Amino acid sequence: MRNINLSVAFPAGLVIVTLLAGCSVNVKKQKGGQDKDVDIKTPLGAIHVSKGANPEDVGIPVYPGAQLREKDSDGSDKSANVNISGFGYGVKVVALEYESNDSPEKIVGFYKDQLKKYGNVLVCHTSHLNVNPEIKGEEHGSHELRCESSNGNKIELKVGTKENQHIVAVEPQGNGSNFSLVFVRTHGKDAEI
Repeated sequence: MRNINLSVAFPAGLVIVTLLAGCSVNVKKQKGGQDKDVDIKTPLGAIHVSKGANPEDVGIPVYPGAQLREKDSDGSDKSANVNISGFGYGVKVVALEYESNDSPEKIVGFYKDQLKKYGNVLVCHTSHLNVNPEIKGEEHGSHELRCESSNGNKIELKVGTKENQHIVAVEPQGNGSNFSLVFVRTHGKDAEI
């Protein structure tokens, strides 16, 4: 039989019980009984996930006449608002997916103009959405956004820094386009989301 060191086991057990006792989970349902908002709070941090993201949360207007994309065949929603924080660090990501009958060129032209208010717009060509946030306070070199690849049929417009970025990703879909509006903000110990 194995001997258990009670001087280590008791404090560890007390810490686990304390953390679990301080944990709260709140789930709000939408009509039809599906989860809409989930809030989890612990002494170590918090997570908030909401299916109901708004264009105002992204800070980018919706292209005229565009429609929010329907759920995928697997039931995946096309909008989300996620906040994660703990140990003095955090990340907020808001994303919405739309579809339009207009060409990618028209949509890209519209968003180049809309994004100028946040700074110089970087135009990237890629095969998938590239979001590389960086936590403020971490010293990993440049905080400037850059294109992660140079090929593909999806066009990404990026503006801001790795800690505070707005992204519009546009791809052809049939005779029209699908596009995503994304906002990412990170913070370190000295900032808030």
